[in-house]
Amino acid sequence: MILSIDQSTSATKGLVWSLDGQLLGRADIPHKQITNADGWVEHDPMEILRNTFEAAKKAMITAKIDFSEIKAIGISNQRETALCWNKTTGLPIYNAIVWQCARATDIIEEVKKAGLEKDVRKNTGLTLSPYFSGAKFGWMIKHIPEAAEIMKNGQLCCGTMDSWLIFKLTGAFKTDYSNASRTQLFDLNTLKWDKSITKAFGLNIECLPEVCMSDSNFGMTDLNGLLPRHVPIHGVLGDSHGALFGNQCFEQFTAKATYGTGSSIMMNAGFTPPTPADGIVTSLAWGMNGKAEYVLEGNINYTGAIIQWLVDDIGLISHAKASGELAKSVEDTRGCYLVPAFTGLGAPYFNSDVRAAWLGMNPATKKAHLVRAAEECIAYQIRDVVEVINQCAQTPISILRADGGPTRDDFLMNFQADILNIPVEISQVEELSGMGAAFCAAIGAGLTDRDTIFSKQTRRKIEPHMNSSTREKLYNGWKTAVDTIRRGTSL
Repeated sequence: MILSIDQSTSATKGLVWSLDGQLLGRADIPHKQITNADGWVEHDPMEILRNTFEAAKKAMITAKIDFSEIKAIGISNQRETALCWNKTTGLPIYNAIVWQCARATDIIEEVKKAGLEKDVRKNTGLTLSPYFSGAKFGWMIKHIPEAAEIMKNGQLCCGTMDSWLIFKLTGAFKTDYSNASRTQLFDLNTLKWDKSITKAFGLNIECLPEVCMSDSNFGMTDLNGLLPRHVPIHGVLGDSHGALFGNQCFEQFTAKATYGTGSSIMMNAGFTPPTPADGIVTSLAWGMNGKAEYVLEGNINYTGAIIQWLVDDIGLISHAKASGELAKSVEDTRGCYLVPAFTGLGAPYFNSDVRAAWLGMNPATKKAHLVRAAEECIAYQIRDVVEVINQCAQTPISILRADGGPTRDDFLMNFQADILNIPVEISQVEELSGMGAAFCAAIGAGLTDRDTIFSKQTRRKIEPHMNSSTREKLYNGWKTAVDTIRRGTSL
């Protein structure tokens, strides 16, 4: 059996898998979201560590297996969430700063003043932003009194959540290519930490972990005595990269969309770094079999969260499952669009100043039209990113593979296929991030091969049926709505 730990933004999941790819047991342990009035978001690293052991134990109990049957472990994790700890004591110097938190704008301004904004984009593939890990590390070194002294003494560890768990489970200070590529400190061309950029963020390069292939042996662990013998952590992937692997996007130009609170649209770009394009970023998919592969990616702030907003905050529907059914009850939105810029627009617009709006309402607009507009805006946002990826890759995405809870919404998935005019293939497994890490670990440990472990995975295929004139009329209306709120005028 394989155990995977999926350490996500809201919870830590333990997942037990058989070597033919079947999910046998699962346990979810939520952790506290530490927030304040300024919009700062933090997690307690020690709580997450405790939850990791608890989730692993409960998952194995649920799977009804002998704990000795676990032969390897995989880790998938929330990306960009950053923390610093003392290498000697093994204790954090501060809470983990979550990827959603944009407090580190002062660090970004310092990098800009150093004249490195273009180098950051060229070398790391990422747009200079406080959302990535580098600025968060810099913020802690600048604002936490003991951090600079610990760094001076050579005892400071700056890592993402995968590095923290690997360190606490094995004693090794390591990360994988996928997570390193999201720090804004890693050169995608040399596959090494960038010394000048790291220095500009206020870090010594010695503070950063060893970067390893994603299918490496990251060290041995018995999960604090939970297992009867030590087993290897043999697969580590950022959560979106784990989903790319789980969706079997192994070939160049294959792509997936993960539907969650927000969404990640990611295309396998092959073994050569693609030229970055405005509106999307370049990262590493993973390092496997001694080779690094690249991706093009766009991240959307609000997708599944829109439906939860309808339920929890404005009470248009009583539960999320009602959304798709109500949307299907009307033929269209009667010209109404929702632009869900609650915290600004993500890819491909990257405008943090605009705010959300319903546009095009009239006296005939009913609740069902508003709910349908909320559903449709998820698909429009996905198309926005796909359009830019297609332009950059110069080979259009021909099938979009999809995973995540919202893929159970038949209306949304059918509309997504229609507005893209390509088939959408939906995974029958919900936990694609954890599955990707588990399967990577199983293959990396030599326990099975890729064909065998993926042999029983199935997908549901949805074909587009909308005529071209309707499709383009609807999408052009969406683009007009987005342009309207970007200009701050009325539709």
